[in-house]
Amino acid sequence: MSDIKWDDAFCGEGNNCFRIGTDAAGNGYIAVAGQEDRYLTDSQEALRTLIRDIKAGKADHLLQG
Repeated sequence: MSDIKWDDAFCGEGNNCFRIGTDAAGNGYIAVAGQEDRYLTDSQEALRTLIRDIKAGKADHLLQG
């Protein structure tokens, strides 16, 4: 397994805290802060796109329930 370099936690409204990480192979990682052993991985560009789309409101339908 590659060593993941985690950035500082990003906390949004409601104290939802996430951390973004990268490794030497160019992979990107995202995890809930404090649970970095359970992460989602993809290319850095795919995770950037995911975050941009969420920030742009394109995932609001996922929050309705």
